[in-house]
Amino acid sequence: MTAAEFRRLALSLPEAVESSHMNHPDFRVGGKIFATLGPDETWGMVKLTPREQADALRRARDVITRASGAWGRRGSTIIQLAEADTAMIEELLTAAWRNVAPKRLLDE
Repeated sequence: MTAAEFRRLALSLPEAVESSHMNHPDFRVGGKIFATLGPDETWGMVKLTPREQADALRRARDVITRASGAWGRRGSTIIQLAEADTAMIEELLTAAWRNVAPKRLLDE
C-alpha cells in the first residue's frame, strides 16, 4: 500500500475530502477527520472505536499499532502502509468513515 493508494481509498468514500492539519494530509467527512497520513506518508491513521481497534490489533499486530496517549486509548490507530494490504485498509477506512460520518450519509 502506498500513500497515493491510501489517499485514493479515503477519497472514494462518500463526501470525503482532503484537508490538512499540522502540515500533513487528513481526510474528512462532514468536517470531521476520519483518517490522516503521517508527515512522511509512510503510515496512516484511522479513527476507530476502542473495540474496532482491539479487533484490528488482534488480526494484524505486525502492521497496526495504537497511537500514543489518549488519542490511542480512544481508538486512533496507526497503520504501517508498506506492510498493509488493500482489503484491510479499505475495511479500516470504511469503519473510521462510518464513525464520524453524518447520520444522513449512513442512512443512504
